[in-house]
Amino acid sequence: MSSRPAPAWSAHVLPPDPAPPADLGIYVHVPFCISKCPYCAFNTIASDGTLHEGYVRAVCREIREAGARLGPLPAATVFLGGGTPTFLAAAQLERILDAVRAAFPPAPGAEITCEANPGTADAELFGDLRRLGINRLSMGVQSFDPAELARLGRAHSADEARAAYRLARAAGFDNVNLDFIFALPGQTLDGWRRTLDEAVRLAPDHLSSYCLTLEEGTPYWKEARAGRLALPDPEVQADFVAATHAELGARGYAPYEISNFARPGRACRHNLRYWSLDPYLGFGPGAHSFWGDRRWSDLGSIPEYIERLDAGRPVRALDETLRPEQRVFEAIYVGLRKCTGVERADFRRRFGLELDLAYGPTIAPLLAQGLLESDPQGIRLTPRGLHIADAVTPEFCA
Repeated sequence: MSSRPAPAWSAHVLPPDPAPPADLGIYVHVPFCISKCPYCAFNTIASDGTLHEGYVRAVCREIREAGARLGPLPAATVFLGGGTPTFLAAAQLERILDAVRAAFPPAPGAEITCEANPGTADAELFGDLRRLGINRLSMGVQSFDPAELARLGRAHSADEARAAYRLARAAGFDNVNLDFIFALPGQTLDGWRRTLDEAVRLAPDHLSSYCLTLEEGTPYWKEARAGRLALPDPEVQADFVAATHAELGARGYAPYEISNFARPGRACRHNLRYWSLDPYLGFGPGAHSFWGDRRWSDLGSIPEYIERLDAGRPVRALDETLRPEQRVFEAIYVGLRKCTGVERADFRRRFGLELDLAYGPTIAPLLAQGLLESDPQGIRLTPRGLHIADAVTPEFCA
């Protein structure tokens, strides 16, 4: 990559984002799992259930207080993530959703997603989730290969994943996502294609496929530092990405973001909010929020999170107002994750800037290298650029 030129807009005063927004995305972080996977860097713990009731009490209070302060704005999307939200009892999930509905009433047709672990799912659970108004399910399958599941430390088998999927369909879920991880130690392209083939034959509405990364502090990261674990090199990882796009694209799953594929009309509306810089509020230990030019997050310690909310004390760990250059770069960074790219009209609306005038010297060499393409609608990564997106997007950073 070439050295980055200074952006042309550096002295430009950006207009503020309109406030309040028309609607919000709501994310609730449930930080509990049966066990901690060796690659996972999310703010989660292997739980014995001791903290569950205190957490539910605390997160409901946080949601209610935010509603009193910021509401009542409609929730266009609600996402229960983690961790494993379904590790909580159905009655506890109901209390959380009741708190959300009271503080931020879901808009008509709102997308309400819950993540689930295939190893702990049964017909009763899926029936409860449907009763609670959840209309989209996301299950972390990760692989259909028994050896790969064992290597990933997953608490379910391939058969359990297949069975859970069928139970979800039988319970009435007509919008189901399955998550997978590729470029595992020792994994072959043929093995990955077999997993994709089996996933497609189940006919989910949405598929997410993530390249395994070594996150600092995780067991996998420590093993790699000690020389006991090696991931495929970047060229091989790019081959996995290319194979994923080819296999899923040929089977009716359109890519709409670097790692996400959907049947028509089934893109995850909640995650699209993140990639479009639309406002969202996060609740729970370590959860993040974004609103206009502000970004904040909760502290990560679960006991301290509970203790502070029980005592009526704030739980915010980070609160910052983004500088103009941060706002512009984040719009580029998340926009280029989407297959539609950064739209010129949206960039102009947000910042009062013409995209090519602001970033022409950066865009031109990336076009010449075949990493970016441009048309009257906007700019986007080419298939080659998508494979190395993490190397391309920093070129726009001032």
